Amino acid sequence: MNLEQLKKDCIKKQKKGIHFILASIVIWTMVLMVQLTSFPILTKNLLTFCCTAPLLPISFLISKILKIQFQDKSNPLNNLGILFSANQMIYLLIAMWVYPTLPDKMLMVIAMIFGAHLLPYGWLYNSKSYMALSIIIPILSLIVGLNFASYILAMMMIVIEIIFSVLLLFENKKIGNNS
Repeated sequence: MNLEQLKKDCIKKQKKGIHFILASIVIWTMVLMVQLTSFPILTKNLLTFCCTAPLLPISFLISKILKIQFQDKSNPLNNLGILFSANQMIYLLIAMWVYPTLPDKMLMVIAMIFGAHLLPYGWLYNSKSYMALSIIIPILSLIVGLNFASYILAMMMIVIEIIFSVLLLFENKKIGNNS
């Protein structure tokens, strides 16, 4: 298979990663619940990091419900998608530095990292939604994070992830209609 055929195979089997985006709605909802507590900021930040931990199990469960192939060892681009995600883990070191240094801005940094890490998926999934939101999310996160409370940022992320999921549903439906 050539590169375009591999990408199409990945897009079809992975449904453009919608299971991860749906799982992120759950994650951001958990983050919102943490942000709405009266805990000290450092406790909120620690709990926020903890909220991100179940992303893989939640996305795996959603993939089973939606009948999306979670892993495809026959397509080498699947490994590239994993590398794109692993890249985000390195950037989380920045958020760990922000944690004690500028604790009230840690959630903003996490949201910016999340948004920026979507960029290579725009190429992998031939997705305008990924491309656009990889730019929009960090910019909006910066603006909202600098001007509003963290719970507002978490609410914004939930709304964006819901919109993102709907956009991916349309993209996937279009692919289904073209097949």
